[in-house]
Order: sequence, then C-alpha cells, then structure tokens
Amino acid sequence: MITVKNIIVDPHETLRLRCEEVKSPISKEDKDILRSLLEYVIASQDDELVEKYGLKPGIGLAAPQINVAKRMMAVHIPNEEYPENTISYALYNPKIISHSAAKSYLAGGEGCLSVDKEIKGYVPRYSKIKVVGYNENDEKVTLDLKGLPSICFQHEIDHLNGVLFYDHINKENPFDISEEYEKL
Repeated sequence: MITVKNIIVDPHETLRLRCEEVKSPISKEDKDILRSLLEYVIASQDDELVEKYGLKPGIGLAAPQINVAKRMMAVHIPNEEYPENTISYALYNPKIISHSAAKSYLAGGEGCLSVDKEIKGYVPRYSKIKVVGYNENDEKVTLDLKGLPSICFQHEIDHLNGVLFYDHINKENPFDISEEYEKL
C-alpha cells in the first residue's frame, strides 16, 4: 500500500517530467501501480485508515507523485447522496480529447499531495472535459466530466505533463479571475 512516505514532494525533479506512455497491453507491474494509486485515494478518505497509516487525504493521485514517470492516474470522488454517481477510476494514458470554452475554478483553491505548502490563488480550469484512457483490463474508457471531477482530472493529467496546479495561478494577482468563470 502507498503511504505518505511514498509520495514525493515539490521540488522533486520527477514532478516536472513529461511522463512516458504506458505500453498496451498493460504489464503486471504497471497494473499493480495503477491499482495502488486508486487504493491510496480510497483509503485516504477513510478516517480510520488515515489515522492508522498516517495518510494525507486526497481525491486524486498520479504516478509521478510516487516517483514513477508513467502516464497513470487515479481519481476517487464519492457521491454520498447518489453512490451510483461516485467517480472512481484508475486509468493509464488518459487524454483530454475535448473541452468546453467555459471555465471554472474551485473557490477554496486547489491543493496537492506533492505540494507541502499552502499556495493561495484561483486555478482556472475548463468547466467540462471529455477524457479517454484505459483501465487495468486494457479497456478503453471515455468520460464526460464537469464540476469537481473535471477539475480533478485536469489536475492529475497536468501531473503527467510535469505541470503543477500553481503554474496556472496568476502570479501578480492570485485571486484575479474573470467574472465569466464559474465558481465551484
């Protein structure tokens, strides 16, 4: 199981690499990494496991964050009201194939398991995206995402390209954002 000690922290050089594509069919080793990414984000949302293993809560984790420069990521966003709408995916070679013109941002800003300090500011993201990737069974997965899932997937896919969330924040005025952007 991945724990906090496995997660590398900025300014580690792997966080700035453009990750390699995963070969298909996926190897057992890569499949194990993919599963462990999802296991971590699910466990990190369980108070008992957070306490037991000293986990930092998160909703997404990408392979470069555990010092593996491959295009793999996992996201787990529970929907307590409608559990069937829970977003829970571990994908390799995910790509954003289309996005809306409209943009949005998280009112509380974004955080990251690999960024130890709080960085304040708004991170502009596309409001809606379409993502294509592959699961551990080499099945093609196509997702239409909006709201928090859209933002989370963009954040994790950025990791695969060596980009951190704060790279998107306006350096001169971190809270300057167009009124046209939807606040989430």
